[in-house]
Amino acid sequence: MVNIFKKLAGLSGKNDHIKIKDEAEPQTAADQEEKPAEQEWLGGDYDEGQLSIDVYQTPDKLIIKSTIAGVKPSDIDISINNDMLTIRGKRELNEEISDDNYLIKECYWGGFSRSVILPVEVDAEKVDAALDNGVLTVILPKAKSAKQISIKVKEK
Repeated sequence: MVNIFKKLAGLSGKNDHIKIKDEAEPQTAADQEEKPAEQEWLGGDYDEGQLSIDVYQTPDKLIIKSTIAGVKPSDIDISINNDMLTIRGKRELNEEISDDNYLIKECYWGGFSRSVILPVEVDAEKVDAALDNGVLTVILPKAKSAKQISIKVKEK
């Protein structure tokens, strides 16, 4: 019986000696050596998931919301550096389940982060964050804008 895939690829009969290249497996020693170097170059953040966020504003504050189900508040780190806010954490699966037993695997388990450049200056001392039913809400009060001063230019 001829394999249907071989037949569709035109590899039935006299061309059975031709092997279809499997892209998932390295083909040469050079390919095998290149893989670890690529992974090393990408660094540890390569396996980190990225959070989805909503960012909106009111006249006096910025609000950032993100769904972070299955994470304890103590496992979330929020930091502000200059004009960038970063949310980092880890979602841990507390069960040992073999990959062979999964029928569907869509949930992300492990470290995650998200950084966003803040569009306005905020009062970092008054930032508030709360986790309610798996939704993280970060409230960033806008800094009071400095009083605008007009400077008159003199001719010399």
